[in-house]
Amino acid sequence: MGPLGLHLGAGAIGNFDLSVLFFLQLALILGACKLVGRIAKAIGQPEVVGQMIAGVLLGPSLLGAVWPEWFAWLFPPQSRSVIYVLAQLGLSLYMFLVGLEFRTDLLAKRARSAAAVSLSGIFAPFVLGGLVAWWAFDRYELFPEGVQRHEAMLFMGSALAITAFPMLARIITERGLAGTSMGTLLLAAGAIDDVVAWGVLALILAMLADNWWIAAKAIGGAVAYAFFARLVLKPLLAKWLNGPTPGSKSGLAAGVAPSAGKSAGAAQDGGAWPLAPEKFVGVLMLLALASWFTDIIGVYAVFGAFILGLVMPRGTVATSITRMAMPLASTMLLPMFFVSSGLSTRLTLLDSWALWALAGVVTLAACGGKLLACALAARLAGEPTRQAWAIGAMMNARGLMELIILNIGLERGVITPTMFAVGVIMAIVTTLMATPLFDLILRGRRGGVANRADSREGGVMVVVPSGPASATTGAAADSETGRLKHAQ
Repeated sequence: MGPLGLHLGAGAIGNFDLSVLFFLQLALILGACKLVGRIAKAIGQPEVVGQMIAGVLLGPSLLGAVWPEWFAWLFPPQSRSVIYVLAQLGLSLYMFLVGLEFRTDLLAKRARSAAAVSLSGIFAPFVLGGLVAWWAFDRYELFPEGVQRHEAMLFMGSALAITAFPMLARIITERGLAGTSMGTLLLAAGAIDDVVAWGVLALILAMLADNWWIAAKAIGGAVAYAFFARLVLKPLLAKWLNGPTPGSKSGLAAGVAPSAGKSAGAAQDGGAWPLAPEKFVGVLMLLALASWFTDIIGVYAVFGAFILGLVMPRGTVATSITRMAMPLASTMLLPMFFVSSGLSTRLTLLDSWALWALAGVVTLAACGGKLLACALAARLAGEPTRQAWAIGAMMNARGLMELIILNIGLERGVITPTMFAVGVIMAIVTTLMATPLFDLILRGRRGGVANRADSREGGVMVVVPSGPASATTGAAADSETGRLKHAQ
């Protein structure tokens, strides 16, 4: 029997005791993530970085090392599957909302820069990661027996080439870059970067399984899904969600139902009606199906969710979905993923100076390959010098996606727990570096770095005039600012 009367011994745990324990776990996880997130924010870091660190602190690296009995009682192995499932739900919902925020109109204007930044950000760290794996293969126990040297090199290369796409999106939102030209460039480069890295990972898994059908299914299925979403789903969603809500007057806003006490003119003053309940449920069903499909083909749920978000209608519908779903995704479900990863992280495995030195080498290779290559590529593509270095600093963050690829590698037997711990250190350090470097590079550009340094189109700065003529623009900006603040 556990400390609070729950039957949590070494044997199987009943469903009732498991559910009771979950509520305690949830309270602890949310409280720890909020507390450490606030501390991170107070020292100039995004709150999401603090949440990632909180996940490690709640795992065996700190809580399990200091209070092993309480850790074993709080997080028995049987309960971790519940946390894992909620973590996957949070990732899918959050990535769907990231896709919903994605500005495809700006992407067309930044395609050249995005391609240059993303491809450079893949190639350089991939090569450096492969070289580190080649050097460390016989010197450290980073890869289990049965994994060949070239397979280790490919995995390490893809792990260093990854960019923290959801983490990048959240940092962009917290820094007020969402919807700007620079924010879109970063998201586009990060998306291309991660898609290629995941493709390489699929090839690696195919090699390990000695089954090329895995790679063919993943790549072919992903391409087919993307075309289906763009050519079939997008027009159907536009017609369905922008059509009148059943039982509503045709003059009402498309696909949304007015809240109690609101008139049809409420949408005109910057507010947004909640999406009709039956349509919101339908969107969630599509999200679940998209995540399921991309998971079974081996591309993983987050990309199915992101592509679905890309093809959703914009405007009032997108605003309503974001307002309804973002608080749940970012404040409750996403912290579950950080804790799920933290429970697999054992920093105590790094029990020698040689292993800590290896962690430093891996981190330096990651920074040298990603930050420098992306900054140089952005500069050669015509971005201003400061902005190019700022792009490199942001692309260097790896947090969330790095944790995903490390978890997959550990589950599939590609890496050992020691390599997992080394990768987590690299992920935390590179993500911690991102925001301070970004602020340092753009220091002196007060009040809206994004708006002034990033509203350039073809080298011409877009200036919003003052006075009565800009009233409409100002109102729209205020509405957008309110939406982004709510999303945080």
